[in-house]
Amino acid sequence: MTHQQSDQDRVESRAHLLPEEAAAGSDDPQAQADAILADSDRREADQNAAPDTVLERRTSDQTVTPIEPPD
Repeated sequence: MTHQQSDQDRVESRAHLLPEEAAAGSDDPQAQADAILADSDRREADQNAAPDTVLERRTSDQTVTPIEPPD
C-alpha cells in the first residue's frame, strides 16, 4: 500500500459523518475529512501548531498531590 493509498483510506474512513456532523450537514464529507485529518497531522507533528493549546504528556502520578499518611 502506498502512502497515498493509506491517506485515501484514512479520508474515506473519516468521511463517515459523526451524528453531530450529520445533523449539521456537510456539502462535501470527503473534503471535510481531508481537512480534519490534515489539521490533525499538523498538530501531531508540531505540538505548537494549535494556538493556545498545550499538550502535556504526564503520568497520573505526576498530576496529583500524594496524600500523606496520618501520623
